[in-house]
Amino acid sequence: MRALTFQAPGEVRVDDVAEPQLEHAEDALVRVEASGVCGSDLHIYHGRVAIDPGFVLGHELVGTVEQVGAEVHRVAVGDRVLSCFHTACGTCFYCMRGLYQHCAGRRVFGHGVAMGNLPGAQAERVLVPNANMTLRVLPAGVSDELGLFAGDVMGTGYHAVFSAGLQPGDAVAVLGLGPVGLCAVQAARAAGAAAVYAVDSVPARLEMAASFGATPVHLTDEDVAKTVSSATGRRGVDVVVEAVGDARALGLALVLVRPGGTVSAVGVYAERAEVHMGLMWIKGVTLRTGLANVIGHVDRVLAMMSAGVLDPGPLVTHHMPLQDAPEAYAVFDRREALKIILRP
Repeated sequence: MRALTFQAPGEVRVDDVAEPQLEHAEDALVRVEASGVCGSDLHIYHGRVAIDPGFVLGHELVGTVEQVGAEVHRVAVGDRVLSCFHTACGTCFYCMRGLYQHCAGRRVFGHGVAMGNLPGAQAERVLVPNANMTLRVLPAGVSDELGLFAGDVMGTGYHAVFSAGLQPGDAVAVLGLGPVGLCAVQAARAAGAAAVYAVDSVPARLEMAASFGATPVHLTDEDVAKTVSSATGRRGVDVVVEAVGDARALGLALVLVRPGGTVSAVGVYAERAEVHMGLMWIKGVTLRTGLANVIGHVDRVLAMMSAGVLDPGPLVTHHMPLQDAPEAYAVFDRREALKIILRP
């Protein structure tokens, strides 16, 4: 089958690779109908994540179930499904506490040995372990491309808001208006945020955030700290969602958050990062970070998307065939696309 493989930093290639096969009774095989190019894919593309040449990339997918193992009962052959970006067993210490993102047997699609050595979704077919936990049948009214968001990007944006304990009437700042940040803007508004300050330097992304009900704040053309401080009576925001994965963004988050507030850092970090611990300590800031608990949120997110409360559709800017995936990565890396959907 055809699949996108990592070759070296800055180099990916569509190759012929072996067809996946069922390995365990809880596995499923899915024919991929659509996959997405995500910001965390760029960490691999840039060489920030160690991964072997030839490994299949991608962690967002919607498709049709072709085979299931003997113990798979939540999906059946012929079902149109989405996959969460990581797997979970459902029975370990962490899963029994609802911390599916910390499952002792967790594997992340397309992220190499360090994340479970699970080949990715930018391919014609994919093996899905723990299918009862990892897959969900797509509601009839949810398209393939929107379903992709529930399994990763919208799930992560929702998690950023949920894990921060956002309350109706809170003020929120979202740093970084890539797909995750823009989904966090929608999730914050849906959760009852009275004000959302959306920070980025790309005009089109600021405009989209404004269309979702946020107040756009230009990262370099404005004094972000002064703008947010003035708008909140010099108090600061209750919650900051840091959707960049950069120490400078985390530093700004600590400036913007009010004393006793929460910073929800869902941007991916692959290296050491310094923070002003003194500022964090004196403000008594709560810092929440790590992989999003997408499996824990996916059913709620799907329901909200089905009802139109959350709508990531405007984020999709490009549709490209799988054979053009190397160009898709280059376009995404140049920030010329917000969300790219690949189809085999």
